[in-house]
Amino acid sequence: MTAVPPTTASDLELRIAARPVPYREALAEMTARNAAIADGEAQDLIWLLEHPPVYTAGTSAAAAELLDPRFEVVEAGRGGRYTYHGPGQRIGYVVMDLRKRARDVRGFVHGLEGWVIRTLEEFGLESFRSEGRIGIWTQDIDGREAKIGAIGVRIRRWVTMHGFSVNLSPDLSHFSGIVPCGIEEFGVTSLERLGRKVSAEAWDQALLAQMPAFLEALDKACPPTSKGTA
Repeated sequence: MTAVPPTTASDLELRIAARPVPYREALAEMTARNAAIADGEAQDLIWLLEHPPVYTAGTSAAAAELLDPRFEVVEAGRGGRYTYHGPGQRIGYVVMDLRKRARDVRGFVHGLEGWVIRTLEEFGLESFRSEGRIGIWTQDIDGREAKIGAIGVRIRRWVTMHGFSVNLSPDLSHFSGIVPCGIEEFGVTSLERLGRKVSAEAWDQALLAQMPAFLEALDKACPPTSKGTA
């Protein structure tokens, strides 16, 4: 277990996985936790982890966007299309009761995006939302925009599931088996590709330092000028 700063909410469990967690195992645990929170039987959960290589299909995934199923393909139940998870990519799952917050789905997504963007700033990387394109974007080494983080959520009975992923140092060739998030004209990048060596431990520390601002943002409705949804 990595040492982390204290949380700002007594009803929130923070979990950091010490080993890669198979996707199906994580999905089953998230689903059960979602139901328990909705029934008032469990705390909210923020879970930081990594997965073995896997392609996941969101509810809008199109069969033609699965180009080379070289890894296991799992139907995730979240919004969005196909995405890849694997070593070198940090996952943040947020299972949270929005009935205790602003009950604003768009605001929740906006808050996730802002959390990732602020954390990337801690490593000297400017990133941004892009209207009409899901995810977190930055300028790649060729000067073009590329995705560095993905957002995908599902909400049942006002309790969230899934969350975000950020590319620290994954094998970017693994993304070539799919059309990531259904967007063909833009590539995928990572902190490593952009010249920043960031360990999972360093990422977690920076992310958790920004967690109070994320939690505070969930108590407010989404700004009307928000860009980027999932």
